[in-house]
Amino acid sequence: QVNLVESGGGSVQAGGSLRLSCAASGPPNCRYDMAWYRQSPGKEREFVSAIDSDGSATYADSVKGRFTISQDHAKNSAYLQLNSLKPDDTATYYCQTRMVEGCYDGVTYWGKGTLVTISA
Repeated sequence: QVNLVESGGGSVQAGGSLRLSCAASGPPNCRYDMAWYRQSPGKEREFVSAIDSDGSATYADSVKGRFTISQDHAKNSAYLQLNSLKPDDTATYYCQTRMVEGCYDGVTYWGKGTLVTISA
């Protein structure tokens, strides 16, 4: 069982920045693949970025060059730096994780989300 807690959301003007954090609490000595998704009202949840336990990162085309994902294994945490924010980035951002290697249990875990609001 893994519990995820996101933080760092808020309201900023277009062009501003935010840093989202996601802390995972689970079995000891486990490693995680982590990802961020977002969902705007009336839209489906969409992939934003992911980082695997080896540090390899991927991004949606819509955020490439503006968002940066990182991971701190010691803190079982992932971060998403959001720069050059646009009103279209307004959404609830959700952290997702899967345990890997010896801890793998086949379960995808989700946080409850953190709201990001960008004003024009």
